Amino acid sequence: MTTIELQMRIKATRDVCFDLSRSIDVHKLSTHGTNEQAIGGRTRGLIEEGEWVKWKAVHFGIPQTMTVQITEMKEFRYFVDEMIDGPFRWMKHEHHFTAEHGKTIMSDKFEYETPFGILGKVFDRLVLKRYMTNLLIERNKTIKRLAESGEWRKVLDN
Repeated sequence: MTTIELQMRIKATRDVCFDLSRSIDVHKLSTHGTNEQAIGGRTRGLIEEGEWVKWKAVHFGIPQTMTVQITEMKEFRYFVDEMIDGPFRWMKHEHHFTAEHGKTIMSDKFEYETPFGILGKVFDRLVLKRYMTNLLIERNKTIKRLAESGEWRKVLDN
């Protein structure tokens, strides 16, 4: 199993960061390089506990789909999405939000297992972990930019 842990300080309230993080529209904005599209389940707006979304994207030149479901949520504090169908053997992403002196500390814990035995493990060490880390960093930078600039109002009001 591989674990990626990231933290980002954002000059915005916890509720804004929480909602931007569960916004399907923000996720699409943050993944312009892979042209991710929501093609099933919740395809717009804010995903809620129990809901799922099916994503279509191109990674490593290969068209792929992945379906994730929000399996846990405590409003403004955390939520968890888990893969229910897709390219990993298993995947779980925890999103945590801590208020601190008018700012938010947004923390990610992204865990997954690759398929294909030893070949998957080698691919993970050489390429995949860095690739997934960069995707998460881009997503978090998008959330930070929207939250700190006030642009979040345009995205969340749609």
